Amino acid sequence: MAEKTLKVTLVKSLIGRKQDHRATVRGLGLRRLHHTVVLEDTPAVRGMVTKVSYLLKVEA
Repeated sequence: MAEKTLKVTLVKSLIGRKQDHRATVRGLGLRRLHHTVVLEDTPAVRGMVTKVSYLLKVEA
């Protein structure tokens, strides 16, 4: 059985964003604009994605 994953891309700049939102984006492993990472679909990751969803593009 394959693990569930999320493909997350940073599509908006972090300039002028709250410090905890910047930290959340870094915690997801995103480093720069249009950088994409594939993450395991866990409740913790879902919570982080929800917190900064206005900065991200998420694909299942």
